[in-house]
Amino acid sequence: MNEQRERWQVAGSAPEVYERELVPAIFRPWAPILVELARPQEGDRVLDVACGTGIVARTVAERVGATGTVVGLDVNSGMLNVARTVSARYSHSSVQVHWQEASADKLPFPSQSFDIVYCQLGLQFFPNRPAALREMRRVLTAEGKLALMVWRSIDESPGFAALATSLERHIGQLPAAIMRAPFALSDSDELASLVRAAGFRDVAILQKVGTVRFPSVEKLVTNYVAGSPLAGPLSQADEATRGLLVADIANALGGYTNDGGVAFPIAAHLLSAQSAHFR
Repeated sequence: MNEQRERWQVAGSAPEVYERELVPAIFRPWAPILVELARPQEGDRVLDVACGTGIVARTVAERVGATGTVVGLDVNSGMLNVARTVSARYSHSSVQVHWQEASADKLPFPSQSFDIVYCQLGLQFFPNRPAALREMRRVLTAEGKLALMVWRSIDESPGFAALATSLERHIGQLPAAIMRAPFALSDSDELASLVRAAGFRDVAILQKVGTVRFPSVEKLVTNYVAGSPLAGPLSQADEATRGLLVADIANALGGYTNDGGVAFPIAAHLLSAQSAHFR
């Protein structure tokens, strides 16, 4: 029993686990793809909205050079603390990323402050998506670019779909809803309409499939729980229930596992837009 309990004790706070375990498994492979969507140039001024622990901000910093500016903004101070630590420790860019705590629907910057705004997997969580998009439009220059990413349907991601189903079966509707929340803006027409309504033009959406990788099914469940809002709801679950979660996912992902771990697909919408028509 003690050994089983210890396997669920993932060291570090949720933001630390997010950066250490979830960023390489889920988010890092998408960062250069999203960054390239806006084709950043040397000297560009860039804002990364809902930056989390900063993977997109760090990636684009390497592209804009010493004359560029990169700001990572997030409402979560814990995420930003980890972002600052990681950036200071590992950054090889001549650009120092500035980290700002603020809400996406009230950006603390003057109008037309940035050439590019990025948002990786944040828009679906914003309480007021139209206001956040209007703010992104406001802080962009007349010819500025928006590049954002949201997940498509959870049904296109077998591992997370299985986790949501198992959570609902063994824990309850709340944790299942938390698991499904990242996929809440999967309709491409809804996404495009939101962005156009905020004043953007030339809206284009690419659809791309990537891969989520974890060393094992147990690591998928324990690390995802520990690095996400699921940590709270599952903290009271007993060992038998946690074991059932792992068993369910292992059974569902039999075709996606081998000696190298578990790898399953995940699909995204990659949206690009202009703040106004080029002159």
